[in-house]
Amino acid sequence: MKDNVLTLSSDVAAVLDAPGRLAALDAAVPVFLGPDPDFDDIAGLAAGLFSAPISLVTILGRTDQWFLSRQGTPEIRAPSEDSFCARMIAESASEPLVIADACKDARFARLPSVNGEPHLRFYAGAPIIVDGQPIGTVCVFDVRPREGTAPDPVLRLRQLASLAGSLITLKDEARRRMLAAEALSRDEKRHALALDAANVASWLWDLSTGMVSGNETFYRMLGVKPAKPMRARKFFTAVHPGDRKVTIGRLRDALASGKEYDGLFRAAKSGRWLLGRGRVHEWDSDGRPTVFLGINVDVTDGQLASERTRLLLRELNHRVKNTLAMLQSLARQTLRQTSDPVEFMDAFAGRLQSLSEAHGLLSDHEWGVIHLKMLLQKQIMPYAIDYDGQIEIHKDEVELGPDQAVGLGLVLHELATNARKYGALSVRSGKVVITARVVKEDDQRVLNMTWHEVGGPPVKPDGRRGFGSVLIERSLDKVLGSSVHVEYLPKGVTAVIRMPL
Repeated sequence: MKDNVLTLSSDVAAVLDAPGRLAALDAAVPVFLGPDPDFDDIAGLAAGLFSAPISLVTILGRTDQWFLSRQGTPEIRAPSEDSFCARMIAESASEPLVIADACKDARFARLPSVNGEPHLRFYAGAPIIVDGQPIGTVCVFDVRPREGTAPDPVLRLRQLASLAGSLITLKDEARRRMLAAEALSRDEKRHALALDAANVASWLWDLSTGMVSGNETFYRMLGVKPAKPMRARKFFTAVHPGDRKVTIGRLRDALASGKEYDGLFRAAKSGRWLLGRGRVHEWDSDGRPTVFLGINVDVTDGQLASERTRLLLRELNHRVKNTLAMLQSLARQTLRQTSDPVEFMDAFAGRLQSLSEAHGLLSDHEWGVIHLKMLLQKQIMPYAIDYDGQIEIHKDEVELGPDQAVGLGLVLHELATNARKYGALSVRSGKVVITARVVKEDDQRVLNMTWHEVGGPPVKPDGRRGFGSVLIERSLDKVLGSSVHVEYLPKGVTAVIRMPL
């Protein structure tokens, strides 16, 4: 008997470890590891068939047998290796098994539940089959032996086991659907959060009802309150009137062709630029579109940057033309002042550098305005021995436009180069005092600026007119109402500049 029991134990272990049974068990019953009231009626019917004091609906794991429902015992599990059900499945995987007296059956006589409490004697069990594999049982027990069990209760027990298998399958399918729905819900939430974080509006147009709905970003972009589904007509009125006809036309083309909609329009309320993309998502049986899906992206910053670039390019083209004209004028004036090629190159190169410095400042500020302080520093510093010690500036805060900056830059360059060659900046003791004040004249702001040199060599007026005097006086010709007057006083050159702002 001992060898027989050991052989049966090996058979039980082989059954419990069978790959097909484990796969069916793992796939179907991950949530059935404890009592489930949905199986109580099956356990009750099984007990009634045999008038048995103990009935169970079980799931047979590799190490433990779990009771989905039980009557007549407080336990919720038992070791699989000591299980009647495991031996029944090892003996006959698909057929019921009835044991009239376990004490007289060598397969069960040495089980702890037979030798000890509760001293089980009678057993009737039918396997629960899922995906063609036995994963548990519906069974009954009695502490008294029985003889001559009728076939009808055994057949009914088998039917209850089949019902238990169907219920397990249905519950597992419901669980899988629930998990899939939860995963879909998580994906949808993650998708919605990603769209919101990226400031992307998503929307759906139900063509059968004419209603348009979207996420919160969609309503916010269009300025639609409250944020709830709206008629397509209201959706189109949320598009700027100047862009509405083109937008509707492109949407109609996408509906008719099934191709992707791609459009750029402004929101009517905010004026912000929105990029729209979308396509038909569903058609009816006749091939007519029923659902249109789309997204909107706020591209206002990009549009503004593009417009700013176009404006800058137009301004640059204008400046290039002006600069070329000015270079021609500079070349002619420089040639009139000297016939020496070396002197011409020195003088002309310096004036080109002056233009370059002014243009560089304006370019850094996107051809807007620059501060007078920056222009003074750029044009004068290269010609001063000690800029901080030799240049004294008293000024108001002054902002210069492109024409003003270029013209005044040339004036400052000519004054600085002359001062470096012949005037106050040619000696360390020399000094230039600059005063720049803004006054109101007939409701117009005007810059009055003086350049006064002191501490330099004595000035000889007769020798100074050929060194850029004409250029100084004509550099601000493009600024209407401006003027430059230069005085060659014995103690130092003085220039008075008047320039409307």
